[in-house]
Amino acid sequence: MSGQRLGIGFIGSGFNARFHMQGFRYVRDADVLGVWSPNAKNAASAAKYARDLDVGDAKAYKTITDMVADPRIDAIWLNGPNHARIENVEEIVDAVTSGKGTLKGIACEKPLGRTVAEAKHILKLVEKAGIMHGYLENQFFSPQVAVGHNLIWKRGAANTGRPYLARAAEEHSGPHGPWFWNGIQQGGGVLNDMMCHSALVVRQLLSEPGKPLSDLKVKRVTGHIASLKWTQKHYAAQLKRDMKVDFLKAPSEDFASVNIEFETPEGRMAIGEATTSWSFVGPGLRLSAELLGPEYSMKWNTLESGLDLFFSRAVKGKTGEDIVEKQMAEQGQMPVVVNEAIAYGYEAEDNHFVRAFLSKEKPLLTWHDGLDVVRILMHAYKSAELGKTLEYKENGVDKFVPQVGQGTWKPR
Repeated sequence: MSGQRLGIGFIGSGFNARFHMQGFRYVRDADVLGVWSPNAKNAASAAKYARDLDVGDAKAYKTITDMVADPRIDAIWLNGPNHARIENVEEIVDAVTSGKGTLKGIACEKPLGRTVAEAKHILKLVEKAGIMHGYLENQFFSPQVAVGHNLIWKRGAANTGRPYLARAAEEHSGPHGPWFWNGIQQGGGVLNDMMCHSALVVRQLLSEPGKPLSDLKVKRVTGHIASLKWTQKHYAAQLKRDMKVDFLKAPSEDFASVNIEFETPEGRMAIGEATTSWSFVGPGLRLSAELLGPEYSMKWNTLESGLDLFFSRAVKGKTGEDIVEKQMAEQGQMPVVVNEAIAYGYEAEDNHFVRAFLSKEKPLLTWHDGLDVVRILMHAYKSAELGKTLEYKENGVDKFVPQVGQGTWKPR
């Protein structure tokens, strides 16, 4: 695109890509112009969805190379499944380095890779090609998290000292698509799928705004994983029917917790506690966080939305997600998340990376941050497998592949 607008091409056409497209309704300097998916029908459907949202004159492309080669496309939003990450990035980079197209940037969804080796590989590829990169972590940009974080540090930490304990959680009833439940394709279970959010959020909250997250050094990691619900015979049968995965033969964890010990720049300890669950029962997706310091605290819970509806037994209708993501009921007292794309941070992160790729802002999160998250997750998996706390070593899990990611994990 010419001028000061960014033409966006999407790799991926599913749930996550469409959440981003909703976010682009509030982004001023960009247009969604392309979609590629290995399923041409899905690509066409997602392109129509973008046009219906009026976020750009999107069209479906036959190949990633065709999309990168189109001079209308300035940046790629990488939203495909985890197991396709390497081949997707390799095709993008090949299209650029061979001169078929140019890009101002690539924004990649979490996790950056299923393993440290994968994450390092694609980071090396894009940096060798000279392409700017951004790590898409929506909760980092959630308005409540961002505003609370800044206020706590401006008022509380400035007067009484830095915070020392952060907690974060993401919980729902389970993913939308079959590949998320497949440990080999996804790279793990709920720890790999959702702890990437929570592990980064606790580090963010404990870090001074404007300073690199790496200023807060990771010292030790303790991880626990379990299958609490979905390996029970009734629920395993439901998964096999609906998602075509057999958790009795190849399970993934549906609960995970991680304790991260950080060292502050002053040499003091700070603690991050994070939990994630696919076995949560409630109205729907629940994101939450807490931050505590010497004389202050903050809390965030997306289900404390400010709007509740009540439907009696007489109100009957189709199941859906018009009230909250991962909605589990249509009757009773229901909290409503009014605009999820804004509440969860998609709008703010999309706006930020558009401005970053237009050289109007410095990227707040890059693939280096995504690599750091993968390192923490792999330490957590290894800790869970060994049953002990691990000293954090930057290169200590470079070749590690979790048992869940190999399809060999046996829950207790």
